[in-house]
Amino acid sequence: MAHDLIADRGYFGFSYADIAETVGIRKASIHHHFPSKVDLVVATLKEYRAKLAEAAGGLDQSIADPLQRIKLYVQYWAECVKSNSRPICIAALLSAELPALPEQIQAEVQLHFKYLVSWIRTTLKEGARNGSVHLEQSAEVEAQSFVALVHGAMISARALGSPEIFSSITKGALERFQPER
Repeated sequence: MAHDLIADRGYFGFSYADIAETVGIRKASIHHHFPSKVDLVVATLKEYRAKLAEAAGGLDQSIADPLQRIKLYVQYWAECVKSNSRPICIAALLSAELPALPEQIQAEVQLHFKYLVSWIRTTLKEGARNGSVHLEQSAEVEAQSFVALVHGAMISARALGSPEIFSSITKGALERFQPER
């Protein structure tokens, strides 16, 4: 529930009262588990990163082709954006609010991006080694650029109310990784 409220409203746009009303429990019950809003958001971000790591690990185990893994990552977000089920990464959304957020939340947002960039970088390096991925720059620069592009595409799609924007932006990024034939 906290994830959805963060995605819809950002850190400053929701309260315990919103959660209590949506879930049908008392605010005191939420405070019992999460004494402060910071605790709740930090726990939400930790869970979010753990799910990302689990999904990335699943792709690493089940999909041999590194480029296909990256395509599936983008496809996941394309489906979320299109269905409006989870139309934006909450770490990306919170990063826009970063200067105003408590330090504990800032740290969790940074850990999310560090993990994601690391996974993309590792995947790109593997693809470059086996010839399934073409890199124009270092794997680090390509990974940072790709993560920024995907998250920027989410923001653009949301701002313009057009899921097609996400797909058209990310399509070009994926095509850049295709080895020359």
